[in-house]
Amino acid sequence: MENNDRKYLLNKALKVARLSRLIAKAIDLFIVFCLSVLFFPLGLVLGIIYLSIADGMNNGQSGGKRFMGFAVKSLEDGSPCSVKQSLVRNLPLTIPLSFCIIPFWGWLLGAIVGAALIGLEVYLLYNLDSGHRLGDVMADTSVMANDDTFVGLKKRKTSWFASNTTESC
Repeated sequence: MENNDRKYLLNKALKVARLSRLIAKAIDLFIVFCLSVLFFPLGLVLGIIYLSIADGMNNGQSGGKRFMGFAVKSLEDGSPCSVKQSLVRNLPLTIPLSFCIIPFWGWLLGAIVGAALIGLEVYLLYNLDSGHRLGDVMADTSVMANDDTFVGLKKRKTSWFASNTTESC
């Protein structure tokens, strides 16, 4: 009976963490939205640049992640997310936003592609045991609480794309 209680508490904590990650990303997207509306089209370009590199600055923390107490870490060596990894991990969001620079047809195409990619991101976030989204898998990163519990991360010898599934982080 005690194991079931622990499993329930773990599942509840994972749900809260996933929801908190979505809130952090929503904060970042709100920043992009404000820039886009106030200074279109230059604001949209600045917003895309912000979203692309935000996780690679400030020790792996974008504005939303800083607010929610998270940081993006590289699973290759445990260091904070680099700008290159940030560019890769945010591609599922920046690609549809790039379409939105073109009025009407770009907005329509951006909405369709964006809805599909965001749906895939949320699906993976909630259905992968690791709780990673598509961007994390592509960039070999993970979002962690910004505290000292991450110090013990072992160096990974394989990437996401390797077939070795016995390794855990």
